[in-house]
Amino acid sequence: MSKSTTITSAEKTSLFTPRFVIALVLILAGIGWLVFYYVQARGNPLAFPPVEGTPKAVADLGDWNYLIGFGLLMVGLMVSAHPSTPLGRGRGVVVAMLACFLIGLLWICTFYVFSDDLSKLPIFNDLGQWNLVVGIAFMAVGFSFATKWE
Repeated sequence: MSKSTTITSAEKTSLFTPRFVIALVLILAGIGWLVFYYVQARGNPLAFPPVEGTPKAVADLGDWNYLIGFGLLMVGLMVSAHPSTPLGRGRGVVVAMLACFLIGLLWICTFYVFSDDLSKLPIFNDLGQWNLVVGIAFMAVGFSFATKWE
């Protein structure tokens, strides 16, 4: 039993297909998780004495929160690369592909430019060398869009 790869004309013209709504929810959940962890659950490790974050269950995950947040964001972007979504067909593919490539490039360049003192850059300061992985992940998602380009 193989899956049907045909896209109906209703899916091609519709803006909010179920797949696109799922992709938007995943992207917004990833961004929301990152913001929530950095602002609330992380606390302030640089304060004296260090301030504990709340809720404790999220704070105890530590740097795994970044994997969860960026993972949701990247999976949401990859789900949106399907031809039944606006980003997966026509000009949307090119826009999303170039946007992912540029975001990845800017992420890595920003990390290298400010690598001497990352304390002023939110999220960058916690990730350290893992910023390279984030930039490369954005570029990898860009390649998933590139495979859909016709």
